[in-house]
Amino acid sequence: MRLRHIELFQAILQTGSLTAAAQLLHISQPAASKILKHAEQQLGFALFSRVRGKLQPTAEARILQQESERLAADLQRLRRLAGNLGRGEERALRLICTPALAQALIPQALQRWRQHFTNTPCQLATQHTAEIVQALLMREADLGLTLQAVEHPGLSRQVLSQGQMMVIAPANWWSATELTQPLRLQELAGAPLIGLDTRDALGGLLRGHLEELDPPPRIDTWVQTYQLARSLVAAGQGLALVDPLTALAGDGQKVQARLLEPTIQVPLYALERIQESTAPAQVALLEQLRQQAGMLMKAVVS
Repeated sequence: MRLRHIELFQAILQTGSLTAAAQLLHISQPAASKILKHAEQQLGFALFSRVRGKLQPTAEARILQQESERLAADLQRLRRLAGNLGRGEERALRLICTPALAQALIPQALQRWRQHFTNTPCQLATQHTAEIVQALLMREADLGLTLQAVEHPGLSRQVLSQGQMMVIAPANWWSATELTQPLRLQELAGAPLIGLDTRDALGGLLRGHLEELDPPPRIDTWVQTYQLARSLVAAGQGLALVDPLTALAGDGQKVQARLLEPTIQVPLYALERIQESTAPAQVALLEQLRQQAGMLMKAVVS
């Protein structure tokens, strides 16, 4: 199958008709019909059959569909990358981070950075770590922030700050005396707990520790972000193990927070593409993020 064959194949799958597929690809209906006929001649079997006025994929086409969708997605990423490279003259600073970091870390750091870079455009986005890596590699972002250690030959990472895993609870859950002391992991035995998706590196580490408790915590709800876990805790749904920045998030939702014992270190990583010159605005923003994270982490310990 040629690239044009695959494009038309995908367009027909999406629209269900040759005419609509032609419109989607900005070609004439006769041209689309010719491309489809040529593709089927090359393959030696039909890709579609007409059922009640609509084109329905054949059994062979269904088998091809998954691989062709993957190839179409790769082509789309290639086009995005080419477009981003073509706009190289744009000097907007593009920062992407996890939702928890955006809530707790970015506002104050960006405010101080703006005092020196008043007119520099800045684009902010939130994603999970896997999408952050993809955005950096596709040149859709310049700087990424995450709590997960990322290993990729195209990216460099540096630790901006380091804190400790914390336990958060609804307001008035613990006494004033308890709040001055770390919470031992054993105290979570049988406790109502919001579970963290184990695709998160810290979530997987914590799950191993929690499964050893007798009895294990009662986990009825699982989430993928620390931010959502914090919201559920604030709503009285139980306790949660979160990073220190999430525990301190100034989002108006009242929760109590205690250090977890034994200590589990939580580094904050900055990700950048390797072998690229870094703009002064990006260097300055990194320094502000480092300072802000350091102050927040210090506030947790004290």
